[in-house]
Amino acid sequence: MAEPAAKRAKTEGEAAPEEPEKPAEGQAKAEEPKEPEEPVEKEEDAKPDKSPKVKDSIVFHTQDTTMNLMQSTFGNVLMPLTDGGMQYLLAGARANTGVKVGRYAFEVKLVEVMNPADDPAARQRTPMPRCQLRVGFATEGSSLFIGDGEDSVCFDSEGSYIHNRIKTTPSQKFGTGTIVTVLLNLDPASPNANTISLFKDGERACQPQALPESLRGKMLFPAVTFKNVTVHYNFGPAPLAPLPFTCRMLQEATAKDAKVVPAPAKDAKHEVVFPVCLPDEGTFDWLDMFLEKNPQYIELSDRAMLTWAEKSGLTKPKGFSARSSNDKPEMGFGIAVLDDHSIRRVLQAIAPVQQRNYVVMEVKSNLMKDERKELISKWAGSSFKKTAVCMMGDPPASFKKRSQEVALTQKQLASDAEFKAKQEEERRKKMLDKRQRQLEKERQKALKQQAKVQAEVKKQMDIAKKKAEALAAGEEYKEEEEEKKEEPEEAEEEEKEEEEEDEPMDEEPPKVELTAEEKKLVFRRNPIPDLTSYSLNTSFVKFSVPDKDEGFDEIRYDWSKQDKCRDYLKQWVQEKKTTTRIEDLQPGDWFVSKWKDWQKTLQSWHAKQNTYKAAVAKRAADKAARQARRAAAAAAREARAKAAAAKKEMEAKAAAEKKAAEGGEGGDETKEAEEKPAEDVKMEDPEPEEKEESEDDKDEGKVDFDKLDVFGVEDVLDVGGGEPLFSTFGFEDWTMMSLRFELHLLAHAFKRDVKDPDRIGIHVEHLAFYYNKYFKKALNHKFYGVDTIQELLELLRDTCVVSRKAKVVEPQLPDDMESLGIFVMLTEEARRDRVRRVDLGDESARLKLSQPAVPGVPSLAAAGVRPAAMGGVRPVVTPQLGQVRPATTTLWQQAVAQPPVRPGYAAPGAVPQVRPFAAAGTAALSAAAAAATAAGAWRPGTPWRG
Repeated sequence: MAEPAAKRAKTEGEAAPEEPEKPAEGQAKAEEPKEPEEPVEKEEDAKPDKSPKVKDSIVFHTQDTTMNLMQSTFGNVLMPLTDGGMQYLLAGARANTGVKVGRYAFEVKLVEVMNPADDPAARQRTPMPRCQLRVGFATEGSSLFIGDGEDSVCFDSEGSYIHNRIKTTPSQKFGTGTIVTVLLNLDPASPNANTISLFKDGERACQPQALPESLRGKMLFPAVTFKNVTVHYNFGPAPLAPLPFTCRMLQEATAKDAKVVPAPAKDAKHEVVFPVCLPDEGTFDWLDMFLEKNPQYIELSDRAMLTWAEKSGLTKPKGFSARSSNDKPEMGFGIAVLDDHSIRRVLQAIAPVQQRNYVVMEVKSNLMKDERKELISKWAGSSFKKTAVCMMGDPPASFKKRSQEVALTQKQLASDAEFKAKQEEERRKKMLDKRQRQLEKERQKALKQQAKVQAEVKKQMDIAKKKAEALAAGEEYKEEEEEKKEEPEEAEEEEKEEEEEDEPMDEEPPKVELTAEEKKLVFRRNPIPDLTSYSLNTSFVKFSVPDKDEGFDEIRYDWSKQDKCRDYLKQWVQEKKTTTRIEDLQPGDWFVSKWKDWQKTLQSWHAKQNTYKAAVAKRAADKAARQARRAAAAAAREARAKAAAAKKEMEAKAAAEKKAAEGGEGGDETKEAEEKPAEDVKMEDPEPEEKEESEDDKDEGKVDFDKLDVFGVEDVLDVGGGEPLFSTFGFEDWTMMSLRFELHLLAHAFKRDVKDPDRIGIHVEHLAFYYNKYFKKALNHKFYGVDTIQELLELLRDTCVVSRKAKVVEPQLPDDMESLGIFVMLTEEARRDRVRRVDLGDESARLKLSQPAVPGVPSLAAAGVRPAAMGGVRPVVTPQLGQVRPATTTLWQQAVAQPPVRPGYAAPGAVPQVRPFAAAGTAALSAAAAAATAAGAWRPGTPWRG
């Protein structure tokens, strides 16, 4: 049963509601808006036309459909593939017949709505609705996703009218079983000329929508785009749902008004092209140019899949521009069936079945023989012509021109983005300043208002005071007339002036140009590489030019001839071997053996240095002890002599006094005794002095170390007197010596392990990478106080140098040395040279090695402690030659050496003292004790109860 016309007009939005009239003056309430009237159908019945009609059937050619669209052999049914991630991609088709003049229609019926299995976690990341249908018209060669650009226009199942991704909603939704008719009116004599209309089940669903200017006057072809639905299309001649007026279907279009794109010949052989081009040398630029000239070819690549997903409305958390390479960009949708490359699997299965022309863009795989064969094997049972197109060497002038145009466009876009960002920042600062000025003005205004209120209050208080004084004096108060001063309205005028100021017009971004260096570039620098560093480094040695025995029907060389391509590839690979690193390189047995020998040797050298320094310190300590003992013995002898002399003198004096007391008797004897010579006094025999052994005071075989010829030493462990050549090495010397050997060993081990004569050495930029791979530790040039690896190698130029041309590290020593002592000699010579230069005032010669500091712990260098050098030797204390390390005593040791003395208890080793005590039952002390107590020199101790 048909709906009433008024109801249809209301629910289906056939006419836009009229604006309510403005209420007249004095009218209390506006009138209620009237219901929209049913639109008057301006379309008229089609006039009979006997002109020749289009003879060919209107269909969808395979090359004008997306790869996920399947057509029925009869019944005009279209359906999409929905396996895996294909359910999230749009399917599109464009008919083979278009019209430029006249009024024609075609119909689409929504047969089925599909609901493939979906990941619940992915519903927030997929565009809604899951099932979509778009019907409309597009220009020839336009995108198959109508509504996506300026070359198409459409209605969708949500009731939207879409052009260039801009949506309006003039209609209502339609669902399963609905027959929608799209009417295109290009008749200049019609009142609805250059419009497109939508009808549902024969009834108008919206007012005629004006065609965009970009589509007027062009040949327009029927097109559909859908997802997860099955549709049936009808181009005539009879309609499925007749319209309120007669209208010719597209199949009845006159030949003069229409254009029919011919179908490819039935016996035509389709082609699949495999581009062979070196990475970052115009690979995708060539592909873009090829597709522009040959739009009938379909690109098969991960890049094309991402573009398809973007046009289908999918989003990526990091954006579609964020990718590590162009050849194999990350999917990164966060949807399992999209990220698992199921789309690639489906396309590889369906591509050989469909009669199309393809371009298989696999940068790395197309350059490797084994992978090329695998790609070709997927097309073995088909009738496709398999063609390899090799682009190597110097490209043609047209390509160079295109490359520079793209580079200029990219540079201009980057400049525009930077300019707009700068403008936005300036605009933001300007708005902030304006806001601050406004706040300041408001604050000043508030202060003025406050002052005004205070002045008014003061005035009223003065008036009240005067009234009180007049009342007390019995007089009548007379109000004084004051002239009101007009306050200037400067602030308000300034605000008005600022509001009236027009905002400055946005400036046009500056035009950029390519520099002379950029113009010389043959291939533009793409911000995204074609291959990742790892993929390139692990595969480029296998790159080759295709041969016919691989299964190709034809091999074309577009830029250079075959021989030149081979030579160019060989030279390119040779350069890459020098400048790229080997990701999967593993240290060999030779390196492991040499590294273990070095660690053992280094540990023995550290032990030798510690032993020698300990012996030197011991000899110094023994010598000091002997000197102390001799001094003590001399002092004892002198003390005994003095004591003996004093004793003799006292005895002589006592004897003299005794004789004098006896009355002068024996005076003559005393006089004679005094006149006796001193030799008659008997003296004690002096103690024999300790004999000094000559071998303790001098070093046997000791040489002048500073004048020693470093490179003339036969044994670095003993240059004389048991002293090693590295006896004066400090932390810096051990570290630099270890680095010398490590770089020497790394340079030779690399050549052995790569087993490739073309790799002449390690490129200086990759030295840190290989150092970490071999020694399992980082090579940080900042640790050595330099800014670059090359500056670090300059410190070790006696061991390794960097070649000028290839920039590779070249060892200066052979790999089959019998002794490792040469590294000690080189380090000692470098140390001496460094000391000489520093002594002459050249501070740049001083090493600036840094040691990681631990919070709360003093630096090892300041404490005189040498950290473990590379080789795993435990840190040791390094005393200076000729010095004895002072003995340190902890507080605990001092406490043990001097135990506390209890009252009344003599400390061990002290002279025993007798403490006076009172007799039992007696309170008095002895006279001596009493005197001492009174003098304060002694008091009785507390009885100790042990």
